[in-house]
Amino acid sequence: MPLDAIYLTHLTRELQGALIGARVDKIHQPARDQVLLHMRSQTGNLRLLLSANPNAPRAHLTTAALENPASPPMFCMLLRKHLGGGRLTEISQPPMERVLTFSFQCTDEFGEIVTRQLVLEIMGRNSNLILCGEDGRIIDCVRRVDYEMSQQRQVLPGLYYHLPPAQDKLSPLTASLEEITDLLTNLSSPTRPDGFLMDHFSGLPPLICRELVHGYDPELEDLNALPLSSRYAFGAYLRQAFSEIGEMRSEPYLLIKDGTPWDFTYMPIAQYGSFVECRRQESFSALLDAFYARRDAAARMKSKSSAMTKTITNLRNRAARKLENQKKELAATADRDLFRIRGELITANLYRMERGQTKLIAENYYDPELKEIEIPLNPLLSPQQNAARCFKDYNKAKNAEIYLTEQLQKGAAELSYLESILEELSRAETEKDLAEIRQELIAGGYVRDADKKKRMKTQPSRPMEFRSSAGLRIRVGRNNSQNDLLTLKSSFKSDLWFHTQKIHGSHVILSCEGADPDEDSILEAARLAAWFSQARGGQNVPVDYAQVKFVKKPAGAKPGMVIYDRYNTLYVTPEADLAEKLKA
Repeated sequence: MPLDAIYLTHLTRELQGALIGARVDKIHQPARDQVLLHMRSQTGNLRLLLSANPNAPRAHLTTAALENPASPPMFCMLLRKHLGGGRLTEISQPPMERVLTFSFQCTDEFGEIVTRQLVLEIMGRNSNLILCGEDGRIIDCVRRVDYEMSQQRQVLPGLYYHLPPAQDKLSPLTASLEEITDLLTNLSSPTRPDGFLMDHFSGLPPLICRELVHGYDPELEDLNALPLSSRYAFGAYLRQAFSEIGEMRSEPYLLIKDGTPWDFTYMPIAQYGSFVECRRQESFSALLDAFYARRDAAARMKSKSSAMTKTITNLRNRAARKLENQKKELAATADRDLFRIRGELITANLYRMERGQTKLIAENYYDPELKEIEIPLNPLLSPQQNAARCFKDYNKAKNAEIYLTEQLQKGAAELSYLESILEELSRAETEKDLAEIRQELIAGGYVRDADKKKRMKTQPSRPMEFRSSAGLRIRVGRNNSQNDLLTLKSSFKSDLWFHTQKIHGSHVILSCEGADPDEDSILEAARLAAWFSQARGGQNVPVDYAQVKFVKKPAGAKPGMVIYDRYNTLYVTPEADLAEKLKA
């Protein structure tokens, strides 16, 4: 659900208790609409994320590893100038508004103590992050709004900052019973109860509106159909529910659907029954961090890898079409013996043929029943030339079979390789991962090196590391090149190698340390192999495992391609929680 005003009130209280008095140590801007403040307090160092992203505007403390651009954006430099070393003195929220104001006591370039305010507006596509001076004027903002973009409210450097226009709705925290019942008794047309709440009360998202209605009567569909006494009863129920919300004794809840985080809220949700699990969380801030961290990372990588993904998808589709056409051509060569038979029959019947014939009807002595066969002829060619043409078509088809069989093997290997690259792109977590995949594609001739200037050498990324429940080391390759190094160069021959059967995925190595590994470690390594593969959303995924000494790389094979024997197969179900639990 969107970060509504009531949830934001709970969040503000948490942030006030954790951050008031803390100093700004560092400022980063991981994305155009995200700012990360490193705060230093007496209790330790904290990282405050302020996001004006239209799809997920929010503020919370975070432990997620966020990559920073090579050079800081201008807005980041401006924040460092005005807020660097400043002390956070206040965090405020206007009543029932999705606006947070962070007030800092800072030192300006003349050494004088001044106040700066960083305002986060959480309003969907109109979300913004605004830096204001002591006089209330805007210094700068993430999204500048001029007169052409909005005639009601401009947000530009030099203008005074004003709160967004208030909605013409009642506050559920202050609405009286009389005001609520007046609205209910004046209904004159069919009205859905959840729509009624959204239309007349501010700060209530659809999820909470539906839950309030469900708590009163799950079957209630039309308020206008209720008799007057029932409307008074519903009004009294709403006043009581609003009072409980206003007492601010709510707790953070994560809604989990099909094993995946689906939504979040500040009250237990019962409207979905057993289809959605409602799990209480440690804090409102930690809930937002857990809910958005993985989704944001995936969205950021998808955006940065979109051009490369499009290129490889086009190459994959082209390779698939070429492979299909070659299969059809190979199937056509299966009838090549017919050309040879025709040539031999024409040769055997030259004595009764004349130039200009369009067909030859002769006994087929290759047929046990000696049935007659009709052979089409080119009237412009002599009988000898027609026979030679049939033998030429036969030899051409025979050579084509040899060539196409070889090309089909190469085409299948290339198609499999390109599909493995797409699978890697879907799992890329950092820009370094994308850069290594791009270098692999450049080396293979699939992508041109747009920047041929000498680059600064960077340390290659290391495989992902995990520890089994028994303490054994498990390593997982991030890309094809790393898979080769992991399996063929940096593992002992007695270690166990895991890979999903006939499914693209990472190479997984379980370090056995010269002993026989326990069954739990083998099972956990197999589950990691299934998770880091194309089958991560499946069940009963086949995973082959063998000792590294039985894994070989054929000469000339693409990166990441190996063959293996003397293996066993496990059927496992991939689990995201296991990867988090075992991560080293």
